[in-house]
Parts: sequence; structure tokens; C-alpha cells
Amino acid sequence: MGDLRSLGPVMLVGAGKMGMALAEGWLDAGLPTSNLVLVDPNPGEAALALAADNDLVIHPQAAGLVPNVLVLAVKPQIIGAVMEGLRPVVGPQTLVISIAAGVSIDKLSQGLGTGRVVRSMPNTPAQIGKGITGAVAGPEVERADRDSANSLLAAAGPVVWFDAEGDLDAVTAVSGSGPAYVFNLVEAMAAAGVAQGLPEHVAMQLARQTVIGAAALMEADTAPASVLRQNVTSPKGTTAAALDVLMADDGLEPLMKRAVDAARKRSEELGQG
Repeated sequence: MGDLRSLGPVMLVGAGKMGMALAEGWLDAGLPTSNLVLVDPNPGEAALALAADNDLVIHPQAAGLVPNVLVLAVKPQIIGAVMEGLRPVVGPQTLVISIAAGVSIDKLSQGLGTGRVVRSMPNTPAQIGKGITGAVAGPEVERADRDSANSLLAAAGPVVWFDAEGDLDAVTAVSGSGPAYVFNLVEAMAAAGVAQGLPEHVAMQLARQTVIGAAALMEADTAPASVLRQNVTSPKGTTAAALDVLMADDGLEPLMKRAVDAARKRSEELGQG
């Protein structure tokens, strides 16, 4: 990760969960509080707590400062109105980084009057530094801009760069929305446990800790997921019996493909809105 102290003023517009996850990561990585400008007309509790802990002011609107880096962490449904208000603070030195799902580089460039745009898609584990972000640089983004963007985005976890902007719709569908798939898996496992006669709170405890432990094991062991799966599957054992169902032609893989395809299509629709 690069030195965040050399970036100059960074304006974060949108003090929601993802915006605050990024801001916390930047501060932990060395971004001076004096270089962080938070903008949100309706900040939530997490934003107010972060501001109080770090002696920051949350501004209701962007005014009076042309930042070196402008980070857009707002919902795609309101991006048009937000960009209209931000255009006066975008100067020739401003690099724009957007995490708005589905909003194209072209739309961002037209809305803000600059071609120095990086479009990215982090995910919610960024809140604990365990996220992963996909990113694409616009045609006017230079190497130094990309390095600056990488330094900021890497505060949330690894950054994967893509050449084709269309790939970000797939990134959104796989990793951007992916944590919700895992949480739903926990719900489904717990429900299956209840169906087998376990008390609801016990079934949830078992399912939740199983996923937490499996994720930690996968982080500690670099072997492919298929190998890790095989390591806990005895021939003709209980796990094998369950996997015969999950890995059937109508099992988890085709279901996940349909889910990810639906998420990608929605990401593309948001970009067209």
C-alpha cells in the first residue's frame, strides 16, 4: 500500500457503511485526519461516531474545497443529483474514485466534467479490512492516479484491476453482492438444522461458526477450495452424501450461476438508469 499521507485532501461523499469502512481503513493506514473531508447531508450513527472519535466534521454539502481525490460512496439511484452538486469542486487536479454499483465511467465523466475516473466495486467485509475490490481505470487515468486509487482501495483489502469495464458488472455480482449469499447460506444451514430437530438458536450457532471456521481455514490454507472440500470428505461418508445433493446437476452450482446472472443483469440496469 502506498503512503496515504502524500495524497493531499481526500473528499469522501457518502457516509454509509461502505464509505465509513473505507474511511476507517484510510485513517488506520496513515491518512491524516486533516486530509479527510466527509460529506453527507444525513450521516448515520457509524459516521457520527467516527467523526467524534477522530475530531472530524461531517459537512452537509461539498463546498469551499477542491480535493485531490474525490471518492463517491453513494447509491447509484441518486448519483445524478449528487454529481450535479459536486461538479463545482472537481478541478484539474481531482482524481475521482466511484464505488457506485453499475454507474459507468462515461456517465461519471460526463456528470463531473473530468476523465480522471476510476470505477471500483468493494464489498462489505471492507469494514474489517477483509474485503476485496475490483477496479477499472478510465482512459484519462495516468499511472500515478492508478497508484493513488490503489493505495486508498487497498485499505479495505486486496484490489484486482480489470481492463474491461464490463467485467465490473460480474465483479459486482460475485464479490460485491457475494457476502449476502454467504449469510443466506448460514440461514439455510440453520433452517435445515431446525428441520432435523435442533433448537433454533443452537442450529444458528452451529451454522454460523461453521462458516466462520471454514472461512478462517481457507484463509490459512492456500490450497484450492476443491482440495479443501476433498480434505473433509470421506468416501461414502456423511459429507459425501450431502455433496451428492449439493453437487448434482440441479444443485448449488447451477443455482449460484442463476443468482449471479440475476445480480449482473441488475448491475447493468442500474448503469442504464
